Amino acid sequence: MLIQKILQELQDIPEEKLAELFDIIHYFRLGLAQDLPQPRTPGLLPGQLSDAFFDPLPDEELQQWE
Repeated sequence: MLIQKILQELQDIPEEKLAELFDIIHYFRLGLAQDLPQPRTPGLLPGQLSDAFFDPLPDEELQQWE
């Protein structure tokens, strides 16, 4: 089992290096949590939209969507 192999490797690490190893494992785990999809929070985008955002698109651009 993989967990047993990891524990065996840990036993062979000098005690003065365990703090460094803990930091590596801890920040690796935190990085994994950031890779998970974050729940979407509905609402407006931060900041303000200019009035130009609501202007109709020019005909040339509309035709590209067809």
